[in-house]
Amino acid sequence: MTYAKAPFAGPEAVLAYLSRYTHRVAISNHRLITFDETGVTFRYKDYRRDGRDRQQIMTLAVDEFIRRFLLHLLPRGFHRIRHYGMLAGSARKTSLALARELLHVATPIDDGTPGEPDDFRPSCPCCGGRMIVIEVFERWRQPRGPPDATATNRETAS
Repeated sequence: MTYAKAPFAGPEAVLAYLSRYTHRVAISNHRLITFDETGVTFRYKDYRRDGRDRQQIMTLAVDEFIRRFLLHLLPRGFHRIRHYGMLAGSARKTSLALARELLHVATPIDDGTPGEPDDFRPSCPCCGGRMIVIEVFERWRQPRGPPDATATNRETAS
């Protein structure tokens, strides 16, 4: 049996808290500012503040930073919460509809556009634009290199 107290700030606060951890790693590289032997400096959000004061900078000793980082890593055999519970694929629509109803949140308007994009080309990791596939290589095969320039010159000379 599991014991869980009712949250102080209500279910909205619980969802806001959990949503910060469902799809992200503990800290992304762009939030790291500097690191050296003395400590790690990084940017974080203070959710108790509003406006410009929300973005804060903190410096921690290296061992304390690693200790806090490791608190966010899951042990072997555990899965992130987005794969189970109310966000599981088989019951997602029903569970989210029930959660919206209980929280008195309006259902998002379905404008009839499909959820899947029409353009299935992969996106560029740098700019986000769509890449054009020029060639696909067989699995476990090395791509052929360009022809040797000296061999081409010898063939044209003879």
